Amino acid sequence: MMEAPDNREHRVKRIVLPSGKTVEVVYFSDPADTPPQPAEPLADTQAPSRGLHVCPDCSSDLVHPIEWSESTPGAWSVALRCPNCEWTGEGVFSQELVDMFDDELDAGTDALVRDLKRLTRANMEEEIDRFAAALDAGAILPEDFGQPAAPQA
Repeated sequence: MMEAPDNREHRVKRIVLPSGKTVEVVYFSDPADTPPQPAEPLADTQAPSRGLHVCPDCSSDLVHPIEWSESTPGAWSVALRCPNCEWTGEGVFSQELVDMFDDELDAGTDALVRDLKRLTRANMEEEIDRFAAALDAGAILPEDFGQPAAPQA
């Protein structure tokens, strides 16, 4: 059975990990979406005026979604968590506010990948320096690599 074509527009974000593997994240949008609905406040607090990524309790900018679903066309029900103070909350937010949150999450992902690449490079440089020092000191021999040494003439 053939599936109906997907008429939703999409964009792809590619993230290249230090290992060389590529992760692709596909974002879909439905052209039939209605304009965004006004956001409803969080259960325990006011909707954050600084964005969904900012904790209303401790002002950390590390708030992330733990669950989400489309509430109505143009509005999303999102459960949020702050890893800094363990605050949680949920609410229904407009597509515009969720899009801004998504941009912040993308920026955070980009920062994590940059940090991971820097850390990986620093670790590799340290390993290379130790290996070179061991070679210079004669602490590494051909036998260390499982191959018998070639006979000396």
